[in-house]
Amino acid sequence: MLEIVLSLLIKAGAVERLPASANSHATDIGAPGLQAQLERAKKSAAGAERLYKMGVLAKVEAEQRALKVVRLQSELECARLAEAKEEAAKQERRFQEGEISKLELETTESVLAEALIAAEKASAKKESTELEAAMLNLHRQEKLLALGSGGKSAVNRAEEKLAALRRQ
Repeated sequence: MLEIVLSLLIKAGAVERLPASANSHATDIGAPGLQAQLERAKKSAAGAERLYKMGVLAKVEAEQRALKVVRLQSELECARLAEAKEEAAKQERRFQEGEISKLELETTESVLAEALIAAEKASAKKESTELEAAMLNLHRQEKLLALGSGGKSAVNRAEEKLAALRRQ
């Protein structure tokens, strides 16, 4: 059952729907490097809220740090998915050659299925967070324009960014 579902997921192109930029960056650095970057970003984001309340950081900077955590989490899950795909391909070859049992192959396939689900969830969270951040930026730019501190071009850029994210 798992084998059929897994093959349908992979053949349906679920992996290809993940952002290409995240996939390429994730394979360049690898999961351990991304894990270290994610931990640093989490620490930075945790301190950002406190610094914002103290008046040291702008709210925008605190939001950007939180967004970076979500982006890195998505890239990490994509890297883990790539590693799981490679491992599944290796195990499939080993099974074809009779080196491992069907049970070991199924275990590897279940790990791949879990990695696929985690990558899709992280990608969806990243998309929704980026859309939310773009909407927040648009409202911020509109307020600045209304107060006379912002320009119409900044509002237009924010609208274009929001429209581009909605088209994805």
